[in-house]
Amino acid sequence: MTQLVWFRNDLRIADNPALTAACATGEPVRATFLITPGQWQEHDWSAARVQFVLKHANALARELAQLGIPLHFETGQRFDDSLGLLESLCSQHGIQQVHFNEEYGVNERQRDKQAHARLAERGIECHKYRDQTVAPAGHILTQQNEPYSVFTPFSRRWRAWIEESQPTVYPAPKAIGPALKANQTNARPAPFQEAPEPLVAIGEWAAHDQLEHFVAKKAARYKDDRDFPALDGTSLLSPYLANGILSGRQCLVAARQAGGSGKGIETWINEIAWRDFYIHILYHYPRVSMHRAFKPETEALEWNSPGEHFEAWKEGRTGIPIVDAAMRQLKATGWMHNRLRMVTAMFLTKNLFIDWRLGEAWFMQNLVDGFLASNNGGWQWSASTGTDAAPYFRVFNPVTQSERFDPDGEFIRRWVPELAKLDSKRIHEPSRKGGVIPKGYPRPIVDLKESRKEAIARFQALKDG
Repeated sequence: MTQLVWFRNDLRIADNPALTAACATGEPVRATFLITPGQWQEHDWSAARVQFVLKHANALARELAQLGIPLHFETGQRFDDSLGLLESLCSQHGIQQVHFNEEYGVNERQRDKQAHARLAERGIECHKYRDQTVAPAGHILTQQNEPYSVFTPFSRRWRAWIEESQPTVYPAPKAIGPALKANQTNARPAPFQEAPEPLVAIGEWAAHDQLEHFVAKKAARYKDDRDFPALDGTSLLSPYLANGILSGRQCLVAARQAGGSGKGIETWINEIAWRDFYIHILYHYPRVSMHRAFKPETEALEWNSPGEHFEAWKEGRTGIPIVDAAMRQLKATGWMHNRLRMVTAMFLTKNLFIDWRLGEAWFMQNLVDGFLASNNGGWQWSASTGTDAAPYFRVFNPVTQSERFDPDGEFIRRWVPELAKLDSKRIHEPSRKGGVIPKGYPRPIVDLKESRKEAIARFQALKDG
């Protein structure tokens, strides 16, 4: 009775519940990865992410081939096409059982529900597994069995669950047959051909090396260094996590094995909890994946028309150096430092008062680690429309953020060379006190103080109305 593993956002052989379960049956195993460029485009996937995923799918095919498991690449346009592709593959190879790890976006849930029904009509069993989170989605609930909507109490219960459950990882399965020649895909869908070079190395074992290096060499200073974009202070694991080359469980277990009592490790574990929290929100409140605010009352906000200000923000020419440096980093690398994701998002939504959904989509269209739950959660936090959101009256001043977290202007000089000759005081705000702005660099497109006051007034009017 041949088993089929349907790979999606889980491009790894270690700690993969669906693959482990299929191999444990003792039956022949095949695998598939479905290429759906139309759906990826509809979901605002970036070219950087698509190329990263396809390269990892090829790497996965090579690893599976060594285990005696062929990976079949099939191409459709959208999720609807994937159902027919699955049916055809099952019919062609006598598949009796299909295994896959769950995903929680609305379209993904609908796809899986339809796949289950259509395959059942053919007598094919579907087995699904909860994989994207450390604590299985739906398990972390209040004493009233309600989902949490605030991070701090969620994280306390999450940590208690970890202590109670002591989560472990599934080892990579052993070979179930002789090594095979690996299938490979040369697909480069038209909308996704131009992309930055990969930010991190390709391959599951490269991801493990990155994780081990971070935990051994950088985690101890993570709490102190993580907010400074000029430093190499973050894990750079987000591309692997967003695309399932690493799991949150693997990260947590590695951190705990390294000694989870240090402040750096504890701070990083808290970031794993945030990732679980945002997936938890997506699981319980699917509207957030449908361009809806978590706080329904904020749907009444009247955002400014995007126009030239939105284009200036996207291109990194707002006249606010730290914002421009961050946006240029995003465009050039497909990645942005996390502190700067908050700074640029709050600048767009509070100072320019432009709809957070436009910024959310732009990030997804450029990030190699564009992960729906985390990206949506971060944008709604910054816009004060989401769960556990920043209070609407708390508005980051990007100049102050720049002075605090890039004190010498090193990061700005790297990405905004027009300002490279300015001293470490003026570089954060070249127009301060009527200063001469270097040729080629724009004046600020908005007054930070006045725009902050206006944003607060609009939120206050919504609250009072």
